[in-house]
Amino acid sequence: MPSLRVALVQLNPTVGDLTGNGRQVVEGILRAKAWRADVVVFPEMVITGYPPEDLLLKPTFVDDNLRAVRRLCPVTKGCAALVGFVDRDRAGRLFNAAALLADGRHVASYHKRCLPNYGVFDERRYFTPGTTPLLVHLNGARLGVSICEDLWESWPAQEIRRAGASLIVNLSASPYHAGKSRERQRLFAQRARANRVSVAYCNLVGGQDELVFDGGSLVLNAGGRLLAHASQFHEDLLVVDLELPTGPSRAVPRSSAVVVTGHVRPPPALPPTSSAWLEPLAEVYDALVLGTGDYVRKNGFETVALGLSGGIDSSLTATIAVDALGKDHVVGVMMPSRFSSPQTQDDAKQLGRALGIHVEEISIEPCFHAYLQTLSALFGTRAVDVTEQNLQARIRGNLLMALSNKFGWLVLTTGNKSEMATGYSTLYGDMAGGFAVIKDVPKTLVYQLARFRNEGASQPPIPESVFERAPTAELAPNQTDQDTLPPYDVLDHILKAYVEEDRGIQEIIRRNGLPAETVGQVVRMVDRSEYKRRQGPPGIKITPKAFGKDRRMPITNRYQES
Repeated sequence: MPSLRVALVQLNPTVGDLTGNGRQVVEGILRAKAWRADVVVFPEMVITGYPPEDLLLKPTFVDDNLRAVRRLCPVTKGCAALVGFVDRDRAGRLFNAAALLADGRHVASYHKRCLPNYGVFDERRYFTPGTTPLLVHLNGARLGVSICEDLWESWPAQEIRRAGASLIVNLSASPYHAGKSRERQRLFAQRARANRVSVAYCNLVGGQDELVFDGGSLVLNAGGRLLAHASQFHEDLLVVDLELPTGPSRAVPRSSAVVVTGHVRPPPALPPTSSAWLEPLAEVYDALVLGTGDYVRKNGFETVALGLSGGIDSSLTATIAVDALGKDHVVGVMMPSRFSSPQTQDDAKQLGRALGIHVEEISIEPCFHAYLQTLSALFGTRAVDVTEQNLQARIRGNLLMALSNKFGWLVLTTGNKSEMATGYSTLYGDMAGGFAVIKDVPKTLVYQLARFRNEGASQPPIPESVFERAPTAELAPNQTDQDTLPPYDVLDHILKAYVEEDRGIQEIIRRNGLPAETVGQVVRMVDRSEYKRRQGPPGIKITPKAFGKDRRMPITNRYQES
């Protein structure tokens, strides 16, 4: 029975950094060769980073990516490597591809056959689906190559098995949402059992705009049992020895089969691997930390600033920022007004001390007074309303952006998904900034993550009173969020059903026993706030359906459910 040593190199590339990404691949090949790996597998489109989006429409970008693949060839002497890149045929068509490099040559290419075009994916905008399987004969074993969605669909695995392969290798760039690692393991185990093939899956890791790739590369045997998996949210090298049956060799129509050689000397002992998957809250928290850190660093910033109100949202955002960047790269800005309570201000100061960050305090009262005076003639005797509340939020946003301009800091906004969904936010106010860390985190989950972070610390950073106090924007006397919104446990339940599951009003009422008036109110708030969300900063996707690329609703829209 042939033995194959498979190395999965889980990397964090940067979109467009062809030179840097290529350098990472070279280093990964050399590390895998040191472990005497027969085949070294990299993530999907590791050369370009994923997703490169409309960079793919630039012919020079595609040319440079092809040159980057050619530069890898010399380092593959003595092993085989599967590297994700963008291929182009003579007709100019583009393909999401895997390059098989071996013995110093580009031996063959595989073109992804199943192109996803849902949710955050838009691959049919750029790529042509492949038509030909790729079977690799290596050290007496036969393996079939696939790319990401090819393994989520059932027929490519069936075709690979019919060709006599005993191992499916999958190069992937699979974006994260909560629970995705276990979801993948269940599905891929099903593929392995159904086709009696082992599966080696290599996933991307790192943040790219609103997406986070969580890694968690894994190897399953032909019975679907998990043999090993790589780290989540960190670069890693996973090396696994597989005993693979040869099986009968069968022909597949229009298939490509190549023979390459692997190592012949006995390999050294395997490196250690990760064991258990992260628990759900730890998984989400790590995704937010990785997404924040990569967005800041990959876009050339060193320091972030955010408003500290003493509330749960800004407290969690500040804590994530410190865990992502370090305390010396986070600045908190307190901006009290006439409605700010001593308790919230004390909590903001206490949080700043606990995190060890620099905290500035700028009263917005002089600016607010000047605004009111300036507008008094126009406002006349009209009653005070949300206008005056929004003025305060916009003053704070203005001040934060002034600091950003002067010192080169990236401003982090602190709004959560419940607020973004219902429009409980101010354009050019608390929505002003460069990155929205918890934009896809419902309010109830904000509390859970904050509690999780506190419980994991010897000195909890978030004051207990932040958890106990009713949520408030402090823009009016004795104001609480529940003056405008339903209780957050009810609100988030409705939002999950309407936004993430696309359920209708009557179904939500019927399935959950919720008051029709409350459900209708929430749905109306969501629908009329699309114009606000469209103008907000990008933020990290952690749910199955986030606002933005996942959920694309028209702003001008007269459809109303009854």
